[in-house]
Amino acid sequence: QVQLVESGGGLVQAGGSLRLSCAASGQSFSRYAMGWFRQAPGKEREFVAAVSRDGANTYVTNSVKGRFIISRDNTKNTVYLQMNSLKPEDTAVYSCAARSGITSGGLYNRRDDYRHWGQGTQVTVSS
Repeated sequence: QVQLVESGGGLVQAGGSLRLSCAASGQSFSRYAMGWFRQAPGKEREFVAAVSRDGANTYVTNSVKGRFIISRDNTKNTVYLQMNSLKPEDTAVYSCAARSGITSGGLYNRRDDYRHWGQGTQVTVSS
C-alpha cells in the first residue's frame, strides 16, 4: 500500500510557474509508475503526465507539452510536476496517482490504470 500527499499548489498569474510535489509513504516507491491528473470545476478528471518506475520515460498530454515536465526522485519517494507558462485554463485540482508498474519503463495515461490516489492540491491561474 502507498499513501500519496501532494503539495505546491497555489495562486499564480498567467505566465508564471509552480512546482507540485507528491510525496509517497510506504515501501518500494520505485515499484510504482506515477501519474498526474487534474480536474477543473464541472469537468471530468483528465490525464496530465506520467513517469515510469525508473524515471527514464515520461509522457505529457498535448495541451501541456512544452510547458509541463514530470520527474521523480526515487531516493526521496517523490514525484514532481514542474508547470511553466501557466494559463487560466490550467486552473484545476491536481492529483497524483500510483500503480504497480509491470515493466520498469511502462507509462499509463488512463484513470482506471491507477489504484492509489492523493487528495489533490488546488492550482489557480489568474488572467
